[in-house]
Amino acid sequence: FTSDKTGGNPAGVWVGARLPSDSVMQEIAAEVGFSETAFVSPRTGFMRTVRYFSPKAEVSFCGHATIATGVLLGHAEGDGTYLLSTAIGEVPVVVTTKDDGQKVASLTSVEPKQAPATETLLDNVLASLGWDRSELDTNIPPVRAYAGAWHLVLAAASFDRLERLDYDFDALREIMLFNDLTTLQLIWREASDLFHARNPFPVGGVVEDPATGASAAALGGYLRASKLIAVPSTFTIRQGETMGRPSKISVHVPVTGGIVVSGTAVWL
Repeated sequence: FTSDKTGGNPAGVWVGARLPSDSVMQEIAAEVGFSETAFVSPRTGFMRTVRYFSPKAEVSFCGHATIATGVLLGHAEGDGTYLLSTAIGEVPVVVTTKDDGQKVASLTSVEPKQAPATETLLDNVLASLGWDRSELDTNIPPVRAYAGAWHLVLAAASFDRLERLDYDFDALREIMLFNDLTTLQLIWREASDLFHARNPFPVGGVVEDPATGASAAALGGYLRASKLIAVPSTFTIRQGETMGRPSKISVHVPVTGGIVVSGTAVWL
């Protein structure tokens, strides 16, 4: 989700004729040390199997590693549609080339869904963040949102609240593991088509993700289901800026179906 190697969310991409064993993939992901590494097999063909590992564990789906995979395949085999078989279903990725030669990958998520955020979950998460309910945007209620992985969406009432992130890593990790949450999606809505986001990711051994495509898709699905956005429409998420790794995620919300998340990627 960047055109500059100093920005975005680094991802490892391994491509081979056959996937390694689970233990080897976990070892490689830990050694690489990025928030996720994608393992892709086979090397060629329309359909490929993709699995994603953080330094700590396998994850069901990863948006930014999927964008990186799409851009890599585009450079290797050209523009077109690549179908990825993942743990959460088939994810098509369309690769195109901009006028300046840069590759853009656009993934279409699985069908998004939502679930209530219980009062207990909300209280526990806010306590671990050091946030108060009065600091939340009442126009975008808390929710558990899914488009390949579950995320808790919390909308801050101010940019200042979003910027001040200092949480209890171990406490939040336990809460998220218990509630099957991959990241928290902390957002602030600047305009109808612009959001700022920060995503704690302690379950993956990472304090914060600088770009999270899966949660971007989940947010798009939530906004559509709750009629908080006109459809069809496109909005931008700016993430990672406070970390010094600015990212730009484009989210297209169609009237029905999966959410389209687009971005660029560069070689490290």
